[in-house]
Amino acid sequence: MLQTLKVDLLERSYPIHVGPDLLDHGELLTPHIAGCQVMIVTNETVAPLYLARIKRLLSEFDVQEVILPDGEHTKTLASVERIWDALLAANFNRRCTVIALGGGVIGDMAGFAAACYQRGVAFVQIPTTLLSQVDSSVGGKTGVNHPRGKNMLGAFWQPKVVLIDTSTLTTLPARELSSGLAEVIKYGLIRDEAFLSWLEANMVRLRELDDQMLTEAILKSCAIKADVVAEDETEQGVRALLNLGHTFGHAIETAQGYGVWLHGEAVGAGMMMAATLSRSLGWIDEKALARIARVIEAAGLPLHAPGDMDAARFLELMGRDKKVLDGRLRLVLLKALGEACVTDKVDKATLTEVINSFPRT
Repeated sequence: MLQTLKVDLLERSYPIHVGPDLLDHGELLTPHIAGCQVMIVTNETVAPLYLARIKRLLSEFDVQEVILPDGEHTKTLASVERIWDALLAANFNRRCTVIALGGGVIGDMAGFAAACYQRGVAFVQIPTTLLSQVDSSVGGKTGVNHPRGKNMLGAFWQPKVVLIDTSTLTTLPARELSSGLAEVIKYGLIRDEAFLSWLEANMVRLRELDDQMLTEAILKSCAIKADVVAEDETEQGVRALLNLGHTFGHAIETAQGYGVWLHGEAVGAGMMMAATLSRSLGWIDEKALARIARVIEAAGLPLHAPGDMDAARFLELMGRDKKVLDGRLRLVLLKALGEACVTDKVDKATLTEVINSFPRT
């Protein structure tokens, strides 16, 4: 059953359509295509599964495609240049549309390419992983990684529509599903304790790919993110709360090599580190900390950090985080379950102690 949410950004507002088998419903897609030229950006894993279906929906358009390698390690400027090369080789004009068909890596790169090509062309998100459906496809963050830091190069560029076909999750590996659940858990921790309770009660069914449960989780996650993005599109304030666990998690991804730890795995460990720090500051109690650990573990996510990362390495990489302002590290922590805050008041000694005491593999 089709359900629709809206990201309210005035003239840049757009719908998020959620439901099964939406890849067969061209009427949800074609009204958002600018002009007659369409470039589909996908990867070698997703293309054999869904590319032909999307092309059938667009038979009246001039459709080209770019098929990139799969994996977080491909999220580079070189990959984005391949998209630009394809657009230029096909003589696409500024009324073309770029469609991202795939997970978060494809969405981020295709969106960045669209933001830059001829100073900005239309962009559509068709996310096929849980992580991209509940997080990266919504809100307009696009970009690529740099060897010195994750997502350091990019732009805010909103899509015209987000088309979430929940049926695509049936082909998703279990590890990727768990990775996506990290972002779902995040929404409960920062904004909605009742949703966190719902996740605790339904985690088994979510991991069993129960369609009703997944749809509910996706809708709730997207609704929370849409509200936050509408309030703070370019992350000048409240949107930073969506980064719970990400400052620690991005440090893990950068240190280990992009793709060694999946994004959600690193965020899961990062949320646990943020929760442990919140406990050390007396903001949450042991009962809340244990509850957070249980739901993260139930999702199939790690409760430990890499064994080869000490506090010095974490602090080095966290010091490059995009939330650092005027040399001060800002962290997203928990005041309570369902209530997060951004603070730059954690002293280095406390942070070092928490990192050094955190479990390692």
